[in-house]
Amino acid sequence: MSQVEPYSRKVYYYETDKMSIVHHSNYIRMFEEARLDLMDKCGIDYAQIESLGIIMPVLEVSCKYVKSLFYGETFSVEVEVAAFNGIKMGFKYKIYAVERNELVTTGESWHCFLDNETRTPVSLKKRAPQVFEEMDRIIKEKL
Repeated sequence: MSQVEPYSRKVYYYETDKMSIVHHSNYIRMFEEARLDLMDKCGIDYAQIESLGIIMPVLEVSCKYVKSLFYGETFSVEVEVAAFNGIKMGFKYKIYAVERNELVTTGESWHCFLDNETRTPVSLKKRAPQVFEEMDRIIKEKL
């Protein structure tokens, strides 16, 4: 598990259906919020990566729904880096209903590093060695 504080917030009304249950598509958005929050808290500057002409699209995402989240509930997301080699990066997620102390959703997302113009795979180690080294160090130390 990560040494970084989990991402947390309340469920917004627009994320729910008529029964006040979070719509299934919003869990993927919660994964993204938590992933970017984790990177930010660790000092991995996604804007810096993009300024180098490198993007990090989603290759694959999976989500297992265990229980429902409801409007107004506070949830937290634990994020773990599953893999990082400078070409691909994977994350694992666990979403909890804080007040109920219940696991509600688990999932994974897999990303690659691409050149923003050519949309071809990029090795961070070759294209941006300082960024690669910093990310590798942070992942090994904090995650």
